[in-house]
Amino acid sequence: MNDDVRNTVLGVIAAGISAALGWLARTYLWKRRLRRKQAFFGLPDNSETLLVVNRDAGSPDLAVHRYDVFALLELSALIKDCGANAQVVTQDAAQQGFGERTEFCVGGPGSNRRMLAHMSAMLPGVRVNIDPEPGPDRGAFQIGTERYRMEPGITEYVLLARITTGQSRPVFLFCGQRAITNQAATRYLARHHEQLARKYGNKSFVLLLKVVNSQAYGPDVVELVADVTRAAQTSPPAPAAATTPAPRNSHRSS
Repeated sequence: MNDDVRNTVLGVIAAGISAALGWLARTYLWKRRLRRKQAFFGLPDNSETLLVVNRDAGSPDLAVHRYDVFALLELSALIKDCGANAQVVTQDAAQQGFGERTEFCVGGPGSNRRMLAHMSAMLPGVRVNIDPEPGPDRGAFQIGTERYRMEPGITEYVLLARITTGQSRPVFLFCGQRAITNQAATRYLARHHEQLARKYGNKSFVLLLKVVNSQAYGPDVVELVADVTRAAQTSPPAPAAATTPAPRNSHRSS
């Protein structure tokens, strides 16, 4: 074997080894990212998850709003990427305990009783105005001492929460002032789950998001307003009870 042939063979072998090492490195990094994603969502291989959807309160047949359908599709893609399986149920058919399976709950408490139960139990510091009558506070969020009113199509808010207790599977809440904001929150989660996993790990968090000019941009332009975890999980102080002053003793002079 002359030098040219030997160099060619060695070059082919070196290229093959480099390609194999590169493939192994990419596979390792892909699997590590997948495991982190599965841990954040609580979705190991072949696990079961629950997608709880609300009903469109403005529809005469109480159908699911199209933006909530889009939100379910985006969540389904996340679940499939984790190698898990999803079951879609309406808010009146979900009757499992907290943390048995990973749960994604979509819709505000006015149209989703499951969301109302979760917020009452786990987010006592959040109040949502579900009064159907028109008014400036319709759909407004009260979080601690702050109030967030919506301007439909201009400025709207949505809560994105990951709630877990101990070793239970997480529950993800997408509680928006309108259906389009629910989809905005699911899209935000799909885009930023890696950053959220690095920041919060397996801990609970509650984020307040603002959807900007949805009438022009749809659910795409979303801003993080604040991390409201502490305020949302803190029960508001009980109103002070009114006290009646004790009557003064009267002394009759003789």
